Amino acid sequence: MMTHIIRGLSCIGFCLALLIPSYALAQAKAPDNQPVEEVAPVDDGVFRAPVIIDGEELFLVRGSTALPGTERAELVAGRITTVAEANDTRSVEISLESVDLGTEIFADGVLITVVTNADAALEQLDTAVLTKLQADVIRKAIIAYRFARTDEARLHSIFVVAGWTLAFILFTTVIIWLKRRFKIIIDTLVHRHFESVESVTNSHVQADAIAALIRFGVNFILLSLLFLGIYYYLSLILLSFAETRYVAQLLLTYVTRPVLNILIGFVLYIPNLITLAIIGFLTTYVLKGLRVFFDAVAAGTFVIGDFEKHWVNPTYNIVRAVLIMIALVFAFPYIPGSDSAAFQGLTLLVGAMLSLGANSVVGNMLSGLFVIYRRSTSIGDRIKIGEHTGDVIQIKLMETHLKSIKNELISIPNAQLLNSEVINYSKKIDGSGLLLHTTVGIGYEETPAKIEAMLIEAAHRTKDLKTRPAPFVLWAGLADYAINYQINAYTTRGTSIPRIKSDLHKHIVAVFNENKVQIMTPSYIADTEEPKIAENEWDGELATKN
Repeated sequence: MMTHIIRGLSCIGFCLALLIPSYALAQAKAPDNQPVEEVAPVDDGVFRAPVIIDGEELFLVRGSTALPGTERAELVAGRITTVAEANDTRSVEISLESVDLGTEIFADGVLITVVTNADAALEQLDTAVLTKLQADVIRKAIIAYRFARTDEARLHSIFVVAGWTLAFILFTTVIIWLKRRFKIIIDTLVHRHFESVESVTNSHVQADAIAALIRFGVNFILLSLLFLGIYYYLSLILLSFAETRYVAQLLLTYVTRPVLNILIGFVLYIPNLITLAIIGFLTTYVLKGLRVFFDAVAAGTFVIGDFEKHWVNPTYNIVRAVLIMIALVFAFPYIPGSDSAAFQGLTLLVGAMLSLGANSVVGNMLSGLFVIYRRSTSIGDRIKIGEHTGDVIQIKLMETHLKSIKNELISIPNAQLLNSEVINYSKKIDGSGLLLHTTVGIGYEETPAKIEAMLIEAAHRTKDLKTRPAPFVLWAGLADYAINYQINAYTTRGTSIPRIKSDLHKHIVAVFNENKVQIMTPSYIADTEEPKIAENEWDGELATKN
């Protein structure tokens, strides 16, 4: 029940807000009725201006080079006002007198204006007819001017002001009541519907904050209505008295004319808005269809040749951006104000700013496209770029994310990824796998065949090193005091290279210790009495080998 009451009062307030300016416009008639305003020039280049008394336009007078239209209109209006203020009778004596220029119009013996033959030709009327029409208008204007300043008219104006005051008090009361009522309703509804959201989000989304935001919006609307009511109330008060009617018309014009222009412009743009809605509707559903198509490609239900799954999202984003730009091109002519010089100048300014300030951004975006589609790097690959080594976890349009072997997140701009040498440990070239190698230095006194056999044995003991193709040993160099042997073995576990290499080193040391062979240090001073070989037995408490 209370909800229906609120809705009813809201409707009353809204209707009142609409009726106030409507009534004001009815009394003001035309917002263009200003005593010094010139209208469009006629064919002979001479301007015309309206004669206005108490905000009412009587007729238009033609100007000349010697007497402009505005000055002539003010002169005629001043004479009418002088005659009207001379007495307060309800009758006016109008007389006409023919002269060489045309016909003079007198009111109570005072010359008001001269209707010339040029005036009649401009109105496309006979001089006598135009004179009769203007004389009748002048008579009615003088009578109305006198009546508006009688005690009866002022009493009527006071009653009108009292009526508008009561309406304004009622309007203000309704606004204040709605403000208080809306506060209670908003708090109740928000706490009822957002308590669960607040608990789920651990108070990150707070009901009080949401309620305050909604109250702010409602209060802003109500306050705007209140100020609008005050504005129109003052205008209507001034409009009720003849002395202030012109000021009231100016006040109403300042607000009503822009509002009417906006409303008229909105109505005129309705066909364009319908076209924009159709373009938006079609674009939305085409994008939804594309999303379904690419989801099917990602799920494998729709196969496109060599199209890789990690291309789905970037390809969809590119196609979506292209479709949106095409839609904007079609929609641009229908956007309100798109044909104005200001809008076009702003568009050029924004385009110039983007072109000057987004060179690196565009470069990174293009590099990202090359990185995505050239297939040299994929998500999950172990790569090395510069000093950074890690697994590719995400390839974005602007940057690529690596997870290092120390579990660090490394962000590399795609331009750097495209312009630098990239070592990929995960890509298979010939099917044999990645060739892992390490070097040891052994003295010249040891038999090379024995050393090679020991290194190959260490490779065989290492997990994840392939036996086919078989490991092999290369002589990496002949140093001053040792031969540098390089053990090479294949592996397909590129992401496990640090662990495999560590295991290989461990097994090399173990095999050499088992065979009483000393691994040389980087420098040589002298022979020791006993070879530097670790003892087989150790009194420590290390865990035994599984």
